[in-house]
Amino acid sequence: MDGVKAERIEAGVERIAAALFAGATAYASYRWMSGVYGEPQVGALSAAAAVVAFFLCTRGLRSIPVEQRFDLPAFGVPPIEPIDELLLTDANRLQPLEAHDLGELLLTDSDRFHPLERDASDELVLEDILAELGPDSRVVRLFDPAAMPTPGQLNARIERHLGEESAPTAPADASQALYDALAELRRSLG
Repeated sequence: MDGVKAERIEAGVERIAAALFAGATAYASYRWMSGVYGEPQVGALSAAAAVVAFFLCTRGLRSIPVEQRFDLPAFGVPPIEPIDELLLTDANRLQPLEAHDLGELLLTDSDRFHPLERDASDELVLEDILAELGPDSRVVRLFDPAAMPTPGQLNARIERHLGEESAPTAPADASQALYDALAELRRSLG
């Protein structure tokens, strides 16, 4: 933020403060003079008090010394020194590994990824077959075609559900069952 903009903001804040003080003075003089003078005189006196209070407050705020502002020099960006380019030549190429030099890793063409040239021996096949599924297994019951209802049975269930007139509107209160289960749990732990 530059200094001119900061001074404008400060001047605006001073004017707002002076106007608020003038409004408070006008209200106080109106309340104080309303029992002594009639309506037009009270309004004129309150307005005069507000104008005087505004100018006095503005003059008082301007008389306060402003902090000393320090002029800071503009930040100068130092020039960037050119850096020699890194050039790779034949001398920088990796040489084949020797028996005594194991510090570098050399990748060959056999290490490249060729997704289209994969053979079947590289595939990972998961064969996790359970020994035996129980007849009461939820998965078996879910996908068992013999347990699936026929469309006629589904229609009968829907009609029976829609035909019930004494359907409960509110769920049953299970607080007693919960209390009994908690009491049984306490007995088993104690």
